[in-house]
Amino acid sequence: MAATQSEPSLVHLPSNPVPHGAQVGYFTTSDRVRLRYALFPRLDEIARGTIVLMQGRTEFIEKYFETIVDFQKRGFAVATFDLRGQGGSDRLIGNRTLGYVENFDDYWTDLRDFHSGIVLPDCPPPFYLVGHSTGGLIGLLAATRDRLMFDRVFLSSPMVSLPGLPLSLKWSSRLINAARFLGLSRMPVGRREEKAQSEDRFENNPLTSDKARYMRSVEILAARPELFVGFPTLAWIGSSLAAMRRANEDDFPQTLKIPVFICAAALDSVVETRASEALGLRLRAGHHVVIPGARHELFMEADAIRAQVLAAFDAFVTEQSA
Repeated sequence: MAATQSEPSLVHLPSNPVPHGAQVGYFTTSDRVRLRYALFPRLDEIARGTIVLMQGRTEFIEKYFETIVDFQKRGFAVATFDLRGQGGSDRLIGNRTLGYVENFDDYWTDLRDFHSGIVLPDCPPPFYLVGHSTGGLIGLLAATRDRLMFDRVFLSSPMVSLPGLPLSLKWSSRLINAARFLGLSRMPVGRREEKAQSEDRFENNPLTSDKARYMRSVEILAARPELFVGFPTLAWIGSSLAAMRRANEDDFPQTLKIPVFICAAALDSVVETRASEALGLRLRAGHHVVIPGARHELFMEADAIRAQVLAAFDAFVTEQSA
């Protein structure tokens, strides 16, 4: 296992300053993986609790500084961490640029241990989960497991399914598992969106229409290249497909123990918006919305789109916590 640098830190750039009051550290999960985390206090005098922010695949704490400030200004503290295998957390295989996880439930271990070891003792309740993409799927599964962890779950472009699969989720998962059985778990599998972001790739990129926010990620990775993760491995894809299969089962909405809001992007080509919308229509305790003109990274999108996402958040979480 490749370790992160010995002293935890956050990348500060003039274009992306560290939010006020940041505390950064490491914690070790119950299966002995070291993860980088950060805590941010509220800025508003009104105390509304804590947002636990779950990132998407390849992401890192610094990417969400602007959104963290948005939550702070609403009276929330924010707690977040880099998932195992990415950001400033321990990488799991020798090639640290590849996305790898042995089992999707390992991410549940990350979240559960972060909640019990860091959030409960150090952050003000009540607790709300905000998850993007992979973090959204982690949040969905968490909402079926422990109704006491979070009061509400807000999801941005959750990874409920992937576009362009040649087979169903079931058969795609079986095919990948067969390849893993043959010892190919660490083989990279690439799509265009997994290539490193750069200014010449902004045009028609699948992530955001906002160039300044797109370039912010480029600048962070230029300042600290070790945060980069590129192509996923077959192990990551196979584990994720198995989790997506669960989220698409007929009885899944009935197993959700916490109110859920799904915010999907109409122009998403990274995850399957139709699957998110179908799940949203079946929610018993929750709502969903599809944002017109939006690409995958809703919190990194243009101001007009971000405003709609934050308005949905306010209606579902901020006003509920007032």
